Amino acid sequence: MVAAPVELGLIDESRLEPRLHGGIVTYNPTIELFAGAAGPTTLQIWRSGNQVVAKNSQRGERASVQAVHWKADGQFLAVGWSDGVVRLMGLETSKAVHQMSVCDAAQSSITCIGWAQNLAGKHPASAAAAQSSFIKTWEQLAQQGLDISKKKPAADLPRELTFLEIETALPKLSPLPASGGSGDDTFVFTTRASLEFLFRPFSQEDSDKVDVMIVGTNDGQIHISIYDSFVIGSFRYSLPPSFGQQAGLQLCETASHLELSTHTLVFKPSSGEKSKTLYLVPIDLTFIHSSPENLSLIASKTTTLQKLLRYAKQVQVHMLHEWQSTRELPGRFLNSINQTLREAETYGELNIGQAMYHSVVTGHTFPEVKEWLVDQLAERGHKRWDKAVVTGLHALRALVHENFLPVLERISIILSRLLGIARFHESKAEIGFTSAQIMEVMDIVSCLMLVGNKILLFVMEELDLFQAFSIWLRHEIDRLASSSVTEELTEKEASLEHGKILAYIQQYMPASPLRHYLSSVKAEDGERDRKLADGGSSLLELLEKQIKKQESGQPETGSYPQVEFLAKYLESQASSVLEGIAEAERRSVRFGQVTKVVLDHDVSRFDVRLSATQEGDTSRGITYTAITTEDNEPQVYIFRTSTTITNGISSSVTAALSRLILGDGKILDLKFLYEDSLLVLLAPKTPSATQHLQLIRIPHKSNDLGYQPYTAGAQIAPHRLDNEQVAGVFLNMTIPCPPGFVPTQMEVKEASAERGKLPPRLCLLGDDMQTYKVFELPEDPVGLALRGRQQKANQ
Repeated sequence: MVAAPVELGLIDESRLEPRLHGGIVTYNPTIELFAGAAGPTTLQIWRSGNQVVAKNSQRGERASVQAVHWKADGQFLAVGWSDGVVRLMGLETSKAVHQMSVCDAAQSSITCIGWAQNLAGKHPASAAAAQSSFIKTWEQLAQQGLDISKKKPAADLPRELTFLEIETALPKLSPLPASGGSGDDTFVFTTRASLEFLFRPFSQEDSDKVDVMIVGTNDGQIHISIYDSFVIGSFRYSLPPSFGQQAGLQLCETASHLELSTHTLVFKPSSGEKSKTLYLVPIDLTFIHSSPENLSLIASKTTTLQKLLRYAKQVQVHMLHEWQSTRELPGRFLNSINQTLREAETYGELNIGQAMYHSVVTGHTFPEVKEWLVDQLAERGHKRWDKAVVTGLHALRALVHENFLPVLERISIILSRLLGIARFHESKAEIGFTSAQIMEVMDIVSCLMLVGNKILLFVMEELDLFQAFSIWLRHEIDRLASSSVTEELTEKEASLEHGKILAYIQQYMPASPLRHYLSSVKAEDGERDRKLADGGSSLLELLEKQIKKQESGQPETGSYPQVEFLAKYLESQASSVLEGIAEAERRSVRFGQVTKVVLDHDVSRFDVRLSATQEGDTSRGITYTAITTEDNEPQVYIFRTSTTITNGISSSVTAALSRLILGDGKILDLKFLYEDSLLVLLAPKTPSATQHLQLIRIPHKSNDLGYQPYTAGAQIAPHRLDNEQVAGVFLNMTIPCPPGFVPTQMEVKEASAERGKLPPRLCLLGDDMQTYKVFELPEDPVGLALRGRQQKANQ
């Protein structure tokens, strides 16, 4: 007896404007959002109900969207652009919060983005299953009983101390002004929501997990990064010599499993859009399997360090901008009167500073200065001068106090954690950095903190002196413009602080001491001083010597007190540490044995899924690759490739094939869902108003599918099923759609309870590239039997 098909319920239907570019669209795994290329140059995010949440496009040359992929927890969206950069958009902000340069846009383009999660360290396949007893939801609580005291694990004190988050005790970083920044991070740190999203505290629950992103290009390169933005490096895969002279390859899909550090890469020839050949290549990320227990701590801290360095760079840019704004307008005013005095040729080398000093001391004002004060500067010019200086100095003080010094404190704390790790692993090369390197970086941070405090002191002093000077300047304008001395002017003159006025005219007006810290550094000067610092001299001692020379009035030419020099030096030395870590991980990446898949016709659609089993002390990774071709029959090829993985290294691969012909319909697409379900989307042979789209669930792991050993090019007879057999053997689901709707691609998402309960979902994009439908898949029997895996992945 043939069971009645299950009719899927429609969750959402959207009409997208403009048309999607290249069919690039993906649904968020944990929340009702989906993202796609709204035209070639715009990335757009929609909420259910066709509501636009965010738009993003690149400034300058109009880069186009080439690939998109959500992170497993739905917090980030990775977008590959035609300029060769992958930008990560945060869920809480439409800004690109991270960016990674993957390839040279003139030579190659991004073809694929994969983003997965692995357990770090030597975890057998059953380790994660042991965590499934941990209670996370009320449904589980009800099933296991209300008394959870017996299930509470004992505290692991060393582990608790290792992952103790000291940063959470510090005040939160303050947002930066919306204007005045530079580069791609101009607006990233300008809102509280963006900062809180970027600097979320590291969760101890994630301490044994590693997020891995693999980006592929059309020239055979793959780019690997972990923890959102920590770049491991790029690798180029080439076929073994035994395959003969081969064309270039491009990555087109990846597959991974939570418990395996070995991933599966799917390549195709890069020449042409269509191909009859695919290559399945294991890639062993052994640094995940054999890493020290604190890999997640190192990676999370270094990732946070990168973000703090980006924040510090933007703060430095803002500081220089604000200081320059305090000097620009007054400088124009002073240059104007200095030129007038020179042209008068009456007072020799007299400048405006000397003339003002003369006026304060004697009460006499030179005629040219009087004319300048009364007719040119006047009340309006004074107000502009006062506003430019006071506003700029207040902003500079706030930047140093609220942004610059706090970010340096956070950097110091992270460096102290890394220093402890380096000292613990000093005899090993596996972590990629030494305590000496960290001490050098900490020395630079100490210099920046010293300079920051010096700037703060000088800003406070300059503000105090300028306020006295500004009151006197306004008094002089009013006095000189008045035909007689009034009682009010006399009272104001009595309250003037002449000592501060003279100090400002002498020390700050011609050249502020802040110039020693906030000026631009010539490239040759910076290079000279850096070589001296790299030669082994203590940077802090060199800085203190130079500051003493400045304060004693001695001539100096060094760059050490300049924020620009120190910030660039910090970035360079920190990059060396980060590169050392990445190099240590790159040495642990290897490619396994390739499996060549050769078909009779060009590949139409395919999907890949990686499963894991435990066999004693070794793991077995089993990759299922489902393919449909461009022939006239509804034919599905399911390739099963298996490899033994010992200590994170894959061995030889065995391959088998099951070949099915599913009735007389037309296969539109196919996708894996969970670990035991292959969903095949079928359209009726002759479209009609009474026949709906059909979704078939194939249990691809079942031995009943008749897997046979496979070698490249081997001919294996198909299992042919008629329509009635398809309906009787497999779970059938119908998709209610109007006759004019023809799906061009399908995406499936597993059930999620990350941000509220979401069922398994089927997402269909129409061939008009505008109609987007989301249907609810049944929990049973598709997902109920495997809910344990979903719970395990959420632990």
